[in-house]
Order: sequence, then structure tokens, then C-alpha cells
Amino acid sequence: MKKVRFGIIGAGLMGREFASAIARWAHLPEMLVRPELTAVCDKNPAVLAWYRQNFPAIRCFTADYRELLAEASVEAVYCAVPHNLHAELYTAIIQAGKHLMGEKPFGIDQRANRTILECANAHGNVFVRCSSELPFYPAAQRIGDLIEKNAFGQIIEVNNFFLHSSDLDPAKALNWKRQIEINGEYGCLGDLGMHVCHVPFRAGWIPKNVRAILSDIVKERPDGRGGRAPCRTWDNATLLCEALDPVAGALFPLTLKTHRIAPGEKNTWGIEILGAKASARFSTKNPKLLQVLEYHGGEQAWQHLDMGQETAFKTITGGIFEFGFSDSILQMWAAFLYELTEGRPLKKFAGCVTPQETALSHALFTAALRSQAERQTIVVG
Repeated sequence: MKKVRFGIIGAGLMGREFASAIARWAHLPEMLVRPELTAVCDKNPAVLAWYRQNFPAIRCFTADYRELLAEASVEAVYCAVPHNLHAELYTAIIQAGKHLMGEKPFGIDQRANRTILECANAHGNVFVRCSSELPFYPAAQRIGDLIEKNAFGQIIEVNNFFLHSSDLDPAKALNWKRQIEINGEYGCLGDLGMHVCHVPFRAGWIPKNVRAILSDIVKERPDGRGGRAPCRTWDNATLLCEALDPVAGALFPLTLKTHRIAPGEKNTWGIEILGAKASARFSTKNPKLLQVLEYHGGEQAWQHLDMGQETAFKTITGGIFEFGFSDSILQMWAAFLYELTEGRPLKKFAGCVTPQETALSHALFTAALRSQAERQTIVVG
């Protein structure tokens, strides 16, 4: 079996998820390639200690990403760092000839994103993708299959959302995602927006314009040092767009919601597609449930389908068992390794976010900031 040796830069929450996925790689019996973790970079010694304890084969532990990039054994890098560091680190990784899986939004702003994409274009031998795991849930994959088959007919409306309640408590201490210098002006759009753009963009439903409502709900928080500090990033964003149905040639409303203050929601991603021939709904709040409505005239009825391990990449888990977040991480990484070695995704909706799709998101988010400031609909371009 072919091995791809990885380093992780920014080894916290999502770095540990990737490392755990590597440890579970035997769950994917048909994969002909596997990742091997050989180097880890993080400035927090406590984070590195977790890797030392659980991954004795790692040969390089460092607080300096340059040291990791100098390691000849590292072929690819997962980089999960705050947004203000994306341009510096992503370009350094690409220039070092390492394949890259980066975190969204792929640059703190549109200028940074363009810098990253220019670097990627100049190093065409380096494989570059952006993280987005939630569309790998089985129900979302089934919806992707339906889109590919044009099962929905003319698209009437699409709604995609990602809802948290993680910032509902006003006593929660300020973190970097509330600081505009580190997170960027996009606020919750930079943090969550790629998750709701992934499926529509892959379907070819590109926003033509946007009217954005951005909300700054909790305006200051404890600073962790006994005082208080301002929160200067957007908590919630609702984007109403017009997108073109490339099959029917007609415009339709596309609504994208990214909320960090959504009462009653822990971490809920969902999509609803309404079409002239069929419709579908799915939310991770009930990860087994896919709702499908097929219209042939006369009465309408939603079917409730239970989804199990109907994954893009086959697993050893029985088909009747429930799918979860760690499974979606594993599937996303399988997609990355498959496309890296095969030169193409397994299928259209089983591929990771491309650099070009991140550029589309930056065009949309930049237009959304202008829409909020001017209180009007803005052409996305």
C-alpha cells in the first residue's frame, strides 16, 4: 500500500481529529493509499504531549513550522492555524513542495486568498485542497447523487445552514475568532461559511448577487484577565442570493446561514433543495434521516429514509450503524488521499473543496460585507 507521510501545523482540535483518523485508517478496506504521521508543529507544549503519548512513530516535534517544512520525510501538510496566518504558512508549505490540506477560509481576506492561489498556480505539481467534512455524511452524499442525476428538475429554492450556540453565553471568554485582527472582517462567514458553500458551489449554483444581514449580538466579552474586551467580528450571517440553475438556465433563491449564536443548536449543518420534480432535506441534528419528496402530479408526500453507513468510501462498519462526525472526517481524508493519488475525485460530491471554490467564497463574503455596510443587494464578482 502506498504511504503519504504527513506533518501537522497547528495541532490542536482539528489536528487531533486528523491524527485520530489516521489511527482508524483500517476502517477503509478498499483504500490503496494511507497517511502516515511523521511530524507535528505547535507552539503549545501540552498539545505536543498528546501526540507524544499516542503516536510514538512521530519523529519530529517542533514549535517552528520552518523546521517541519525542512523535513525531507514530510510529503504533505495539514495546516490548521488562525486565519491571519493562512497566507504566510500556506504559501510556505506550497513553496516547500508539500501537498496541502488547509483550513477555511483559505486566507483572512480576498487579497490573502489571491496570494495563496497565485502560489498554488505557480506550483502545479503540489496538490492543494481546503477542509470541509460535513458534506460527506451519507444523506448529503445521496443528495449529491440526486443533483448529478438532475433528479430535482428545475431548482426552485436552496437553503444551506450551519448553526452553533457556542457563543450564546455572554460570559464566555473572548477567543481569537472574536478578534478582527486574527479572524478577519468576515467573522462567522470566515469560520463557518465554506461549510454552506461546498455543496452549492460543487453543484454549479454560484451566487450572482447577495443581500446580507450580518449581526453583532454580543458586543464585548471577558478578556480572561479580569477585564472586558470588545467583540469586533460578526456573530451571525444570513445571505440571500440569486443563483443560476445551470440545467434549467433560470435564477433561483439560495439562502446561506452561518450562525454562532443559534439558540437550541449545538453544531447543526443542513441543506434543503426544492425542485419541480423532487425535493430533499437533511440536517445533522438527525444524522440518520433523509427526507425526499418526488412529485409526479397529484398528492405530495415526504418519504423518511433511514441512512446508515452508505459512505462514498467503503468502511468495515456495518451498513445498519449510525454515522457521526469522526466518520465524516475519515471520509474527507479518504477523499483527499484518493484524489491526490488518482488525479480525480471518486465522484463529483466526494471531493474536497478546491482552491477555485475558496476564491468563489471570498468573492461572496467580500460582497456580503459591502451589502451589510450599504444595506443593499450587491453583485458578486
